[in-house]
This record gives sequence, C-alpha cells and structure tokens, in this order.
Amino acid sequence: MKQVFLSTIILVLISMGFMSCSKSSSSSSPSTATVNIKDMQFSPASVTIAAGGTVTWTNNDSMTHTVTSTGSAFNSGNLAAGKTYSFTFSTKGTYPYTCTIHPSMTGTVIVN
Repeated sequence: MKQVFLSTIILVLISMGFMSCSKSSSSSSPSTATVNIKDMQFSPASVTIAAGGTVTWTNNDSMTHTVTSTGSAFNSGNLAAGKTYSFTFSTKGTYPYTCTIHPSMTGTVIVN
C-alpha cells in the first residue's frame, strides 16, 4: 500500500513539473518579428524576440533607408522602397539600430 501511495505521489510531482515547464514556454519571446519602415520611422520602434529568432524589416516608404546596428552587428546596406531585410539574432542582448541616411530614425531589437 505504501509503495502504491509513494508511486502516485512521484507521478503527481513529475506531472506538475511538466506542467510548469509548458507554462513557462508559452510566455517566451516570439521567434520572429516584423518592422515596417514608413513615414521616416521604424514601426514598432522596439521589438523583442527569442535568441535564434529573426527580424524582418520592410521598406514601405518612398525613399531608400538602411537598417544599421550601432554596434556593427548587422547592416542592410541601402534598402530601396519595397525591399526587405532580415537578420537572425543568435546572441541575447539589446541591439540599437538606425538609418544611416536619416539618423533621426532609430529602433531597438531586444533578444531574450
């Protein structure tokens, strides 16, 4: 009887551990994000993704822009109207970026 009771308790504890793991993964950061370039701004100005995730910027403005990390982690080069640029972030951290053609345009990628 004691052995059955003990086995039941162990199974319940294991199940609770699995449930807590699945709950924490549902609140994790997304693996992708998109940023719209329009009206001389990055929208949203800040995105958060999981390590290994990819951000895609789309230039929906009428002029050329760049997506350039202030820490030299990534650089789209000139991004003509209608073009996209994607970058995969393998390392956790905060990555501020700007448009080198229009330095007042700034954004941030946060990688968890």
